[in-house]
Amino acid sequence: MLAALVVSLREELIATRVELARAVTRIAELEARLAANSGNSSKPPSSDGLAKPAPKPRSLRKKTGRRPGGQSGHDGTTLRQVAKPKHEIAHEPGPCTGCGCSLAGRPITAIERRQQFDLPPICIEVTEHQLVERECVCGLRTRGRAPAGVDAPVQYGPRISAIVVYLYVGQFLSKNRTAQALAELFGTPLSGGTVASLTRRAAGCLDAFLGHVRDQLTGSEVVGFDETGLRVAGRLHWVHCARTDKYTLVTCHPKRGKAGIDDLGVLPGFAGVAIHDAWAPYDTYLDCEHQLCCAHVLRELQAVSDSAPTGEWCWATQASDALVSMQTLVADAIDTHRDVDEAALAEQIHHYRKAAQAGIDRTAARSDTLMKKRNALAQRLINRQDDYLRFTHDWRVIPDNNGSERDIRMIKLRQKVSGGLRTLTGAQQFCAIRSYLSTAAKHGMHFFDALAMLTNGHPWIPAIA
Repeated sequence: MLAALVVSLREELIATRVELARAVTRIAELEARLAANSGNSSKPPSSDGLAKPAPKPRSLRKKTGRRPGGQSGHDGTTLRQVAKPKHEIAHEPGPCTGCGCSLAGRPITAIERRQQFDLPPICIEVTEHQLVERECVCGLRTRGRAPAGVDAPVQYGPRISAIVVYLYVGQFLSKNRTAQALAELFGTPLSGGTVASLTRRAAGCLDAFLGHVRDQLTGSEVVGFDETGLRVAGRLHWVHCARTDKYTLVTCHPKRGKAGIDDLGVLPGFAGVAIHDAWAPYDTYLDCEHQLCCAHVLRELQAVSDSAPTGEWCWATQASDALVSMQTLVADAIDTHRDVDEAALAEQIHHYRKAAQAGIDRTAARSDTLMKKRNALAQRLINRQDDYLRFTHDWRVIPDNNGSERDIRMIKLRQKVSGGLRTLTGAQQFCAIRSYLSTAAKHGMHFFDALAMLTNGHPWIPAIA
């Protein structure tokens, strides 16, 4: 009896230890998921909530020695007086504050100028186009032609249409809030359906513009690519982005992978350097070279460092420090117009590889999901070293894809402000106009000026450099 009891207790102890090991592994995975924030993962900053992530994210910017704020000589935006105001109103003084005598007709000794900037009362002007019909001596009647774009008995003009599209697509108001804003500001009755109609009409004029931008991006030397989720018709869709410092193209597609990337229409014919994160479908395009985003992998390494015991050496920290040092070496060389310090660069590459190999060794067991993920990260640092460090020898290439994240962040902001979109067609129209606005801004154009040209039927198209 005693021997049987001992055997039973031993089996129970072994089972308890197995369950405890599983629980410890699961707790580690959940803690890692809970600790994920915008500083150590791909989660957007909006997901951090009111609490700031700890530790604070490390900036890759180096110190310049300048004080914070606007620098001396920069173009400010302070409201300044104009030389010739439209209206001038003189305010005469009353009687003398000393003796009480009238000052009428006395010499003027000084004038203090104070200018008030304001809008005149806003009202809608209605222009009636009368198409006169006349009868010839031969009996044939001929009617005058309406100006281009005046197609209906009653319609909105290009400027008010531009305001509608500006509020809806440029400032992310919902259709109903856009209609309400127009009604309150201008006394113009408007419906959400009218907002949709004007947006659809504006997007329909962008085919030539989008084709031009797509061709320019396809022929560029370096292009950034990114994608993000967007709620459309109650389901998750994907917004894909291709961009340079001069052009932006965003599209919406039900799929995140190759089908969505092909729909964007840039990578299939692209032969330059594609900057992107480690999302696998990008690597299926073999006609171009790749620069993997260092900012993205630094966040991944930060997540590993955050979980390391305090004071203990961490391979992820060494790999991160080496990457940051290499970026600093290249930036210094570019700023000073000198060749990069090859010895210092080789030393940092050695630290990078040594740290990544240590990461592979420490996670070799891959006993759980967390270890598998970290092992894959360390393996990727070794296997894709050329793609992570392309920026060190090809100075056309920047080491991060932050520009793409900035361009595509506007889509997330729209969803945060006004929610998702009801139809895929509406989402595609929204993305087309955002491509137009972003590209125009990169060429120094104001949103409203570009939209006024668009709603007038003559969209702005950038000149080929």
